[in-house]
Amino acid sequence: MFSVDDLHNINEQLLPLKSLADRELRSIYGLSGMLYTPHIDAYNDVCMQKAKVLLALKKNKLIPFTQVEIITEKLKVVHLRAKNHQTIEFEGATYECLFSPLKLSKSGKSVSKWAKYWVKKLPNGEKI
Repeated sequence: MFSVDDLHNINEQLLPLKSLADRELRSIYGLSGMLYTPHIDAYNDVCMQKAKVLLALKKNKLIPFTQVEIITEKLKVVHLRAKNHQTIEFEGATYECLFSPLKLSKSGKSVSKWAKYWVKKLPNGEKI
C-alpha cells in the first residue's frame, strides 16, 4: 500500500530526470534507428511508478478522483468503440474522442500504443 509520502518522493525523483530526458530528446531529434536513450527510459519508468501510486491512492480514497477522470471512465464504459474525432453528447455536454501516440517503437517510426482521451467541446464547437 502506498502513502502520500511515496508520491512526494517520486515527484522529487522526477525533477532531475525530466531535465535530463528533455536534453536527451533534443540531442536525438531527427535521428533514426535504434537509439540508446537511458535518461528518457529512466524518466518513463518513474512516470509509470507515479501513475501506479496515484491510482492506488485514489482507489484507497486517500486522494479524490478528479471530475475529468470520473467523466472519462463513464465515457469509456458507454462508448467503448468510439473512433478518432467522433463527437458524442453525454450528460448535456459534447465530447470529442481523440487518440494520440502513447508509446513509439525505438526507431520512432511506428506507434506501439495509443492513448484514447476525451475533450469537452464548447457550444460554439471550440475545445476546452
